[in-house]
This record gives sequence, C-alpha cells and structure tokens, in this order.
Amino acid sequence: MAQMIHLICDYAPGDLAWAEVYSAFVRNVSEGTRLHLTGVPPFDTVATGFVLNQLATSDPALRPKDILIFANTAPRKDNPRARVDNEGEGLLYVTLKNGINVVAVNSGYSLSFVKEQIQELWSTNCEDKGSQFRSRDFFPQIVGMAEKGEFSFLNHKLDPEDTVPEAPMSVIGYVDSFGNIKTTIRQQDEWVRELTEGDRVKIRIGSRIRTATVATGSFNIMEGDLAFAPGSSGHENRFWELFKRGGSAWLDFGQPANGTGIEIMLD
Repeated sequence: MAQMIHLICDYAPGDLAWAEVYSAFVRNVSEGTRLHLTGVPPFDTVATGFVLNQLATSDPALRPKDILIFANTAPRKDNPRARVDNEGEGLLYVTLKNGINVVAVNSGYSLSFVKEQIQELWSTNCEDKGSQFRSRDFFPQIVGMAEKGEFSFLNHKLDPEDTVPEAPMSVIGYVDSFGNIKTTIRQQDEWVRELTEGDRVKIRIGSRIRTATVATGSFNIMEGDLAFAPGSSGHENRFWELFKRGGSAWLDFGQPANGTGIEIMLD
C-alpha cells in the first residue's frame, strides 16, 4: 500500500473537475493513503514530465517510503481527427529503476524526463473511450488497484524506446509561482559546462532577448538583476533556471509557454 499518491493533473486545485476526481480517488484508494495534487497548465505534457521527474527521482530521505505517482495530462493530440466516443490516449503503468511506480496517460512528453529510468513499461486494459471525463470515471479505479498491489489491469509489456519520445532540449520545462523559469538545460550538458560565474549571456525566448549573469544561485546577484544558474530541480544533474531577484523572469520574457525554445548567446 502506498503511503502517498502524487497526482499531477492539468486542472487546478479548487476547480470543480478536481473536486470530482478527488472524491473518486478517495473512494478507490486505501483508507489513510494521502493524496497531493500538483497542477500544471492545460494540455501541458512538458510541465507534466518535468514535475514527474522531480517527484519520482527525489532523494529517498526527502519523501515517504512508498509513493505512487499518477500523471494525468491528456490533450488527445495523438490523433487529430474527430474522436469517436471521446476516445483518448491510453493509460500506462511504469516501474522505475529506483522502485517508484507511476500510472500515466500516454501523452506527449509526460514520461520523457524519466525515460532513462524506466525498468518496465506496460499498457493497461483501462477504458480509453466511453467518457469525456475519464479522469473521474475510469482512471481512479486503476490507480486504486495499483496502490493496493493488484495488477490484473496490466495488458502488454512495451519498449520505452518505441513508446516514449525523448525529452525536449533547451526549452522551458516549468515556471514556478515566483516566476522562475526552469529550463530543460542540464548542469552536465557539455556546452554549458564552459560557463563560469560572472559570465554575461544573452538569452532569447520567443521574440524577447534579455541579458543575464551566470551565477551559482538566485541570490548571487543584485536586486532586480536576472541570473542564469543551476536551480533546485534535477537532483544530481540539476536543471538551469532563470531567476530575477525580487521579480519575475517569466514576466520579463512576456509570459512564454512551457515548451518554448531557449537560445543562449555569450554577451
């Protein structure tokens, strides 16, 4: 039995949809299992995958011993034609090399950031059509079974190489509530290893260009300045972030969407 289930969903806490889904989950999971929601923007599988990676690969000392993660962003973009009976992307079951189990909709980049960590990947016999609101009507039953260790819902074993796309490089991965832009550029990427503290770089996101200072953290710069530094996400191979001390880097760049490309140029 899982002590906690992390729910990563593209609807906001307090929304009516979340209230109905939460009720369905409480009905299907074991009594005493805690539920926690992290919301991402609608249809945003880049942010979904980024958050999933951060929660699934965290230091065991910083999380409950037994957790299950449910990633539920289903933009229904796997087929551009009109959907029959509200058909959507299928539901997958994943075991990672560190023992964390994941139930995730097979959509976009939802599993891309943990692709190299996948031990086993399975399709499931969860209904993929018949309801506009699968998050309420179908998915909680599957997650409840997984949480209890009942795996009769497993269908076929899949190859991650054939099923999961590579994570996008040099894009916005996630924007936090402070307006810090978490990029998908990693600390060990070869081209950023040459950067040293104090370097000035020009950064283009969309149509906006800003100058930032390479730093070791968000407080190594003056108030109001923009920093480009390894951030708090990514664990042993951290993701670089854009911070504006005392402000919002996201607002400075015109509120770009997750997945928007980032170009870094030496000043």
